[in-house]
Amino acid sequence: MIKIVKSDNEWRSLLTPESYTVARGHGTERAFSGEYASFKGDGVYQCVCCCTPLFDSTAKFDSGTGWPSYDQPIAPNVLEEKRDNTHGMIRVEVLCATCDAHLGHVFPDGPKSTGLRYCINSVCLKFIPRSQES
Repeated sequence: MIKIVKSDNEWRSLLTPESYTVARGHGTERAFSGEYASFKGDGVYQCVCCCTPLFDSTAKFDSGTGWPSYDQPIAPNVLEEKRDNTHGMIRVEVLCATCDAHLGHVFPDGPKSTGLRYCINSVCLKFIPRSQES
């Protein structure tokens, strides 16, 4: 996979301030505030930074956490995982494998199908309806 690398100024010019803070600055949006937290559209969620397809809507479920949650990525190679020791916790950070955007975290408390819950920030995603996929 070819990595997309841009300068800090290039990312700032391409993203909203909130998307930049979360995706490039490893931040988070407030629970229940994101556009896709309770969204139920049929399609694919892409990385807001590089448009890599990350999650299919068929993998989305209501975790009750206030963030969009998925039980698996659209393909095994689209995400990278990294140990995150910030905020006094040990978690697994989820990054876009194409551009290294911070997306959220993955937890081992998801549905029985995979046992995983990818807890992803809405501002790091762009939804493409199934009818518009190319």
